[in-house]
Formats: sequence, C-alpha cells, structure tokens
Amino acid sequence: MASWNSLQLEITYRVMGWMAFTCWSVGFYPQIILNFRRKSFDFAVLNLTKHSSYLIYNATLYFSSAVQKQYWEKYGSGQMIPVAVNDVAFSAHAVLMTAIILFQIAIYDRGTQKVSKIAIGIVVAVWFGAAVCFFVALPTHSWLWLINIFNSIQVFMTVVKYTPQAFMNFMRKSTDGFSIGFYLLDFSGGVTNYAQMAVLSIDQDSWVNFYGNMGKVLLSLISISFDILFMCQRFLLYPSKKAPIPPPPPPPQIISKESLEPLLQSSTSASPTHTV
Repeated sequence: MASWNSLQLEITYRVMGWMAFTCWSVGFYPQIILNFRRKSFDFAVLNLTKHSSYLIYNATLYFSSAVQKQYWEKYGSGQMIPVAVNDVAFSAHAVLMTAIILFQIAIYDRGTQKVSKIAIGIVVAVWFGAAVCFFVALPTHSWLWLINIFNSIQVFMTVVKYTPQAFMNFMRKSTDGFSIGFYLLDFSGGVTNYAQMAVLSIDQDSWVNFYGNMGKVLLSLISISFDILFMCQRFLLYPSKKAPIPPPPPPPQIISKESLEPLLQSSTSASPTHTV
C-alpha cells in the first residue's frame, strides 16, 4: 500500500477534498429546498438514483478490503486508493438529504404533481441494468468491475440532471428564475474536486488515480463544463433585463395664501351685478 511522499501535499489534498464537500453540500441545500417547494418528484427520484450509485462506489472502494485488493491487482500495489473520506461523506450526505426531501414530498400535499413516465423509465432502466450487472459479476466476484458500473451510472445521471436546465434556458432565451449562486458553488466544487486528484497524482508521480476513478474525473469535468455554459447563458447570451426605474414624482407645490388672493379678487370682480 502506497503512502504520501509529501506532508504538504497530503494536507493540500485533504483541504481540497473538504472544500469540494463544502461547496457541493452548501449548494445542494437551496436546490433541494427549491425542488421541495415545487414538489418536483422527477428531480428527487433522479437525484436519489445518482447519489445512491455514487455512494455504492465510494463506500465500497473505501471500506472493502476485497475490492481494494482487486484495485491493486489491476493498477499496481504501489497505488493509493482514489477515494477519500470526503467523497464518502459527500455522497452519504447527498443520499440522506435527497431521501428526506423525497419523503416530505410523498407525505405532504403535492396537488397533481407526480413522477413523469420519462423519469420512471430512466430509473427503472438504470436499476434493471445494475441488477443484471450484479448477476454477471457474481460468479467471478468481479466487484471492482461492478462498482465501476455504479460509478458510470452516476456520471450518466449527472448529464441527465444538467441537460434539461440548459435546454430550457436555450428555448426560453432567458435565465429568469435561475439561481446562479448554486452553479457558482457547483463550479467551485468541481474545480477543487479535480484539483484534489491532481495533487494526489503529483505526490505519487502517477496518473493512475485519474483513469482508476474515471467517474470522479468525469463528474468534475461535466460539472465544470455545464456550469460554464450556465454562466455564459446568464451573463453573455441571455442577460436578465431589468425594468427601467421610473423617475421620482415631482415634489408637491405649496400654495401660499398670498397667491390665492388675486384669484379670489378676480373671481369676485367678474361676478355679474344685479340691479333692483
């Protein structure tokens, strides 16, 4: 089992990891609150599938000695496991929060909202495919291959998560109602997550952790790419049009008693004279 060569890089690695955890987790709350208010079943169900798949990968590779042994047999015993404790913490936190939101949507009044057929189809197809892969891996105990399937699932679900928002912004030619704050945090999380992997590679003088955990690499790159697209839509392509501010009303005029006296006199002089 490999160890760190530089204490400074090890500290940097851990700091980057927890920075990614913080950015992604903090940005996660406004998003799930918004979708709870909208009673968005589709988002909650798809997100639960995404984060559950990622948790299966991270927790299994981080805790299972059998899977770690298969990883070292494939990539070399001198390599470090490319999953950090912050990866496990993030995916576990995300699954917990998404499950809570989904439970709240299910038990509270949601009007006519329900899971769409498209979302049901995607989720059923994903978990059916995962079940088939499990039975394929079972005879040979190919657990590393199996959890890589779950890692690929979370990458696919990440694309499914971002694409509708980008398409909706394009069709409307507007980003009104679009929370840019979430995507700035998401962008920061993607950058620090990728930087964490780069720090490990620099310390180990090996890029194995990149292709040994392609799911994490693609998660960072897809997040960064979509976030850049969203920021371009927000600030360059479809900037929000602010309504012009009307000029303030003129101050009220104060009419003095002296200014009224000529008017009273003229109206008195203009009145007809009656003769007897």
